[in-house]
Amino acid sequence: MHFKAEKLKYTPRVVIWILIRLLAAISAVQTASAQHGWGWHQDDWPNTAFDMTSVKLEEIRGGGPPKDGIPSIDAPQFEDVATAAGWMEPLEPVIAVNINGAARAYPLKILIFHEIVNDRLKGVPISVTFCPLCNAAIVFDRRFQGAVLDFGTTGLLRMSDLVMYDRQTESWWQQFSGKSIVGWYLGSELTRIPSSIVSFKSFRDSGPGGLVLSRETGFQRPYGRNPYVGYDQIDQSPFLFDGKIDQRLPPMERVLTITVGAGNSKSNKLYPLTELKKAKLVNDEFASVALVVFAMGETLSVLDSPRIAGSKKLVEATVFRRRISKYDVPLRFGIDSQGIVDEQTGSHWNVLGKAIDGPLVNTQLLPVDSGVHFAFAWLAFNPDSEIYRANQN
Repeated sequence: MHFKAEKLKYTPRVVIWILIRLLAAISAVQTASAQHGWGWHQDDWPNTAFDMTSVKLEEIRGGGPPKDGIPSIDAPQFEDVATAAGWMEPLEPVIAVNINGAARAYPLKILIFHEIVNDRLKGVPISVTFCPLCNAAIVFDRRFQGAVLDFGTTGLLRMSDLVMYDRQTESWWQQFSGKSIVGWYLGSELTRIPSSIVSFKSFRDSGPGGLVLSRETGFQRPYGRNPYVGYDQIDQSPFLFDGKIDQRLPPMERVLTITVGAGNSKSNKLYPLTELKKAKLVNDEFASVALVVFAMGETLSVLDSPRIAGSKKLVEATVFRRRISKYDVPLRFGIDSQGIVDEQTGSHWNVLGKAIDGPLVNTQLLPVDSGVHFAFAWLAFNPDSEIYRANQN
């Protein structure tokens, strides 16, 4: 690898972090005697069908930790929001998931040390995943072809993104796309479960009955500390990313992404958080779907300061469909002194898309397949994405 010193924009803290990761990767290569120099050895995966692959194996790189070196949480424990408030700061981010009225929050301060939680919510087996290097929080349905899969971490990366494996066949799955890229399930794609990244306060205030993933994980980790200090500086380059950086956005710009449609008819759009900070609320239409983006709140980065609670504030952004069954036309939203309001009825709504007062109280807007990621990662996997600019509306 050849670097031009004048192009590096890493802070000293990030340089130290990268050196630690590189030394760990070099050590892993040496101890495993990796035959290909990729930082991993096929012999460590005797049950993986390497003759079935949709990517070049040299694209998959050792990230430092070995298989399951970053341990998934397979027996998650939960507690109510009042208990969690004793150790969660109001603006700390959580992955919020709601299935059939059952709501759970998975704090990123825990996920950053585990990356995968295998859970079951309202009878639905799910995997809650988080890749810190891509800032990608994605939830999957674990049911597949009549089986319930359990996922773990390979310790490997492709295009800087987490490569997961299922413990049933040891097939490898790209976290960002949900597709199997190596092994028995080659070409298969997991179903995504709608989720949002919101502050703990927004989740707590969204209604009674919500549960929060407990720190009692069975592992000793410094939850609340950030092992990736300074990683999300907006002009920084991603770690172990071999692809071409899309020049339309800074690589570490956080973007709210949406996907509309299915299969070959999918359409993608992204909303840079720097643009949403200006707009605060966007009534939009994309691929014939009426959408609303809420971007009035705040949450914290988990990839900034050594202590997450002291990190910089980010825009809290969520997106929903504007059409509900009671009206022939989509709702149109605005902002008044009390917050988010729809123009048709004057009902007020929270950031999780639920009406909290007015004629539509308790009405829930339908979610959109969405997420908040780093721009470099989203555009590497979805280069045809349309990019929103605030001056367009």
